[in-house]
Amino acid sequence: MDNARHYAVILGSHRNKRLKIEVDGRTVVDEAGVGLCRSSSFQSYWISIYDGLISIGQGRHPNNNVLFQWLDPDPIRNVQYVGLSSWDKHVGYRNISVLPSAPQNSILWSQIEIAYADRHGEGGCHTKSEEPKDGREQRVIADFLESWDFSDAVFVVGAERKVVPAHKIVLAASGEFPLSAMNGTAIDLPSVSYPVLRSLLEYIYTGSTQIAECQLDSLLQLSLHFKVELLVKRCEEMLDSLTRMDDKLSASNLQVSSSGCQAHQVDYFPFEAPVCVQKIKQFLASGEHSDVNIFVSGQGLVARAHKLILSLWSMPFAKMFTNGMKESKATDVFFEDISAQAFSLLLQFMYSGELIVDDRYITSVLLQLLLLSDQFGITVLQFECCKRIMEFLSEDTVCSVLQAVSSIPSCKLLEEICKRNCAMHFDYCTTACTDFVLLDEATFKDILQHGEMTVTSEEKVLDAILTWCVEASETCCWNSVDKLLSTLTPEQLFGERLTAINALLPFVRFPLMQPSLLQRMEESNLAKHIQLFRELVAEAIEFSNSAPLMPTANKCERFLHRRSSYRELQYISDGDNNGVIYYAGTSFGKHQWINPVLSKNITVTASSPNSRYTNPKALVSQNYQGTCFAGPRVEDGKKCSWWMVDIGQDHQLMCNYYTVRQDGSTMFMRSWVLQGSMDGENWTSLGAHEDERTICQPGQFASWPITGPSALLPFRFFRLALTGPTTGVSDNWNLCICFLELYGYFR
Repeated sequence: MDNARHYAVILGSHRNKRLKIEVDGRTVVDEAGVGLCRSSSFQSYWISIYDGLISIGQGRHPNNNVLFQWLDPDPIRNVQYVGLSSWDKHVGYRNISVLPSAPQNSILWSQIEIAYADRHGEGGCHTKSEEPKDGREQRVIADFLESWDFSDAVFVVGAERKVVPAHKIVLAASGEFPLSAMNGTAIDLPSVSYPVLRSLLEYIYTGSTQIAECQLDSLLQLSLHFKVELLVKRCEEMLDSLTRMDDKLSASNLQVSSSGCQAHQVDYFPFEAPVCVQKIKQFLASGEHSDVNIFVSGQGLVARAHKLILSLWSMPFAKMFTNGMKESKATDVFFEDISAQAFSLLLQFMYSGELIVDDRYITSVLLQLLLLSDQFGITVLQFECCKRIMEFLSEDTVCSVLQAVSSIPSCKLLEEICKRNCAMHFDYCTTACTDFVLLDEATFKDILQHGEMTVTSEEKVLDAILTWCVEASETCCWNSVDKLLSTLTPEQLFGERLTAINALLPFVRFPLMQPSLLQRMEESNLAKHIQLFRELVAEAIEFSNSAPLMPTANKCERFLHRRSSYRELQYISDGDNNGVIYYAGTSFGKHQWINPVLSKNITVTASSPNSRYTNPKALVSQNYQGTCFAGPRVEDGKKCSWWMVDIGQDHQLMCNYYTVRQDGSTMFMRSWVLQGSMDGENWTSLGAHEDERTICQPGQFASWPITGPSALLPFRFFRLALTGPTTGVSDNWNLCICFLELYGYFR
C-alpha cells in the first residue's frame, strides 16, 4: 500500500485468455494465448523478477518450463515486498514460497531444478518428460512398465504363453497378487489376453490406460481377481455409463484413468495412483520383497531395501545396480563414512516423499542428509533440505551450515544466504562460537568483504582474523596472540594459515581504531613479526595524525575499498542532485524523485514542534522556502536548536561533505556543529564552527568538508545544531535553513 514503484503480474486475465504485466498501474504487457490457468485442478506457477527481467512459467522452480519473458527497460532493481490478490472466490493459493532471486539460467537455480514427469493432458494422460538438457535423469515408475530391469515377477498370458515382466513391490502396493507363493514360478493367466493384462499393468504403473470398449469387462474381471480397487471402481463407473446410454460395446478405445493423484509433500514423486504409498512405506519397515541389504560401517544392517525404489530417485544408485559390476548382482551393499541416521532419513524420503525431521532446529543430521542427497543426486530432497535450513537459519547454526554447503555447487543460493547472515551478525558469529575457524579461506574472505557486514569495532575484525589464522577453539584477542608470539615463531603459531594473514589483514580498517590502541599495536610482537601488520598500523597512525587536514584521495580509497559496499555520492556543493538525501528521494536510485520524508525513506525532526514554518519535508524538498527554521529548546541546561536526519536502520553514511541553504531571513548562523550518531543519543562531532561568516545572504548555499578520521566513521543519524546565537535581532536561536544535503560514502 506504499507509494513505491511496483510490478503487477496478472495470470489468467480476461477469462484465462491473456497475460498482463503492469508497472506502477500502467499496462506494459497484454499478451494473448499464453498457456496459463488452463486446468480446473490446482497447478503450480512461478514468477521470477531479476534485474528487470520478469519470467513466468509452470512448475515450482524458476527457469523451468518458461512460458513468457519481458525485460523492463527501466527496471525496479530492489523488490522488497510480494503480495497476492484474487477477485474470484473460486481461486485459492497453496504452498506459496518466496525465495531470493537468482540470475536466469544461473547455477543457483539450474542445479536444483527437478526433472518432472509431465502430468498434463485431458483425462490424466501420462507422457514421459523430456530428458533434462543438463544430462541429469530422474525416472518414474512408468519407465519400468514391462521392463526386465529389477524385475522379480513374471506373468504368462494367453494361449500364446507370452511372458510379461513386473515388479513385486509395485504389484503388492496396488492390489493382492499371489507373490509369496511364486518362488520363482510365474503367475499363469491362460484365459487372459495380452492387451487386457497390458492395460492392467499400464494402469498400475502410470495411473492411466486405454482399453477397447469390448475388452472393458475383461479388464474389470482381471482387476477384481487381483483386487486393484481403484481400477475396479473406474471400470464399473464406465460400464454403468455405457449401459445407461444403451451403447453397444465396440472396438473403439476408452481412456481409463485414476480419479485423482495422491498428495505428497514434494511436487515430484515417482508413483501414481493406484500404487499405495502407505504400503510402500510398510515394505521399507518390514523388508518384504526386498532385493538388497544396505550396511553402514559401524552400524551394521540399516535397511532391507528395493533396488527399484532406490533407482527411481537416484541415478548413482541406478548405475550401481545396472552397470554390470559386482554391485549389480550383489544382495549386500556397504557404505563407509556416512551417518546411519541420515541414511535412514534418506530412505524414508525415497519411500514416502516426505522429509521427516524436527522442524524447530537445524541439526547435524539435517546437514548430513543434505550432503547425502547431493552425493546420491536426489535433487528434490536436496532442495527440501535447503528450504528447511533457510527457514530456520540462525546465528548459532549459520557457520556450521556454511561449512557444509560451501563444497556443494548446487547449494550456491543457500551459501550466499549464509554468508550474508554471517556478515550481518559478524560479532556474534565470531565470538559466541568458533565454528567459523573451520571455514576455508575463500569463504571467510567473502564474509569479510561482504557488502552487508556489520561490526561494532575494527578490533573485532582483527580478533576474528587472528582467531581463524591460529584455528583457535575459542576467540583470541590480538593481545593474547601478541603474547604467544613472544615464545613462538609465526610459523609455529599460524602453521599452514600463515600465508593467509597477508590476504586477510587488509580487510581491517585500522584508521578507525583509537590512536592509543594503534600505538600499542605498533610496539607489539605482531608488528615485529608480521610486516604487513606493521605497515598497516603505521599507515593508520599517519592518517590519524593528519587531522584536521583533508586526507588524500588515494589514501581514502585504500581505506574505503576494504570490505566496503558504500556508494560514493560526490559533492558539488550547490544543492545539486548528488547527495544522499536526494538519493533517498529516488528510493536509492530506483525511480523518479519523491520527497524522501513523504516516501518514508528518511526521517527529519527538529528541536521544536512541527508547524507551518518548522516543516521537516520542507527542509529536503529541493524548493526554496522564505521562512523555515528549527526553534530553540533547552538540553542539559543549555539553549540549542537543531535539525536531525535519520537515514534509516538499513543505511549508513561516511559523511565527508555537507551543504546547507539559508532561508529568506537574515538570521545567519555563526557557531554550530555537525554531529553523527548510530543510536540518536550518543553523538560524535564531525565538524565544529566558531564565528563562521560564510553565509551572508538570504537564500545562499554554503558547503563544508568533513576532514580527518571522522570522515571514515559510518553513522545513521546526523544533526546540525547551533552552539551560539545567530545574527538576528530577535529569536536569535532559530536555526534558519531551508535545505540540507549530505555527501560521502553511502550504504
